Amino acid sequence: MKTPRTRLLAGLVGVSLLATVLLVVSGAAEGIPGWEGPGWGFAGGDLSSAHEDAHWEGVPSSSEGETVRWPPVATFSILGYDPETGEVGGAVQSRVFSVGNGVLWAEANVGVVATQAIVDVSYGPQSLALLRDGVPPHEVIRRVWESDPDPRPEDWTREGRQFAVMDAQGEVAAFTGPRASDWAGHRVGRHVSAQGNILAGPEVVDRMVEAFEATEGHLSLRLQAALEAGQAAGGDTRGQQSAAMLIVKEGGGVWLNNDVVLRLQVDDHPEPITELRRLVELAAAQRARIRSGSR
Repeated sequence: MKTPRTRLLAGLVGVSLLATVLLVVSGAAEGIPGWEGPGWGFAGGDLSSAHEDAHWEGVPSSSEGETVRWPPVATFSILGYDPETGEVGGAVQSRVFSVGNGVLWAEANVGVVATQAIVDVSYGPQSLALLRDGVPPHEVIRRVWESDPDPRPEDWTREGRQFAVMDAQGEVAAFTGPRASDWAGHRVGRHVSAQGNILAGPEVVDRMVEAFEATEGHLSLRLQAALEAGQAAGGDTRGQQSAAMLIVKEGGGVWLNNDVVLRLQVDDHPEPITELRRLVELAAAQRARIRSGSR
């Protein structure tokens, strides 16, 4: 029998879940236009090209017939692997509130995924499920995109999806569809993939990969350096608002049975990459204290 307290708690949980769903659908449903020209990128090579703006239009309201728009936003992200530690992770910046809420997906011993542009957030868990079954990243890309039912081709077409998939060994593949906003594209390197949409140009993803490969130290510092290099190269053309980072490794987190090495989010900030740097360095200081045996 439910007591008044039980009913109250159940109601609060329901409201919380509804708010989370609304946030994913509206705010974190992420950047409308923006991927690179039709293409697939695989480890050991790169593919990046400019193309025409993705088509986007308002979504009619079912009640009043009003037009509700998900405004275009810009996003650039980086996926990376550290063969020395076995850590895998990603980082992202966007001109949208709480970008980390829907772009980055990761699981220890499985891999990491970034899904963005005319985004279908389900690409994240779908890709991880396939990686978990041993499907290689390039095949994950193909299966996920080809199985997309494209429920809203007129205004939220699958032709505008952009996503990258990296397995637990650092093999990576990326896809940028033909209906993303200029400039959009990706570049794939060894154990790294950078992708973005509504960018200043291809130099953004180029500089990101170069920075990741040239930076030494913990994976978080290399991912952070990549974001900073992308922003310095012009970043997105709409500005900045939020940033996030996610790194995983089996047993790599603090406390017991925690695979999350780092999960950081800057949800709303005039300089989110700078604020993310502050958090990354705080985390580095904490790791140093743990290694030294002090609190």
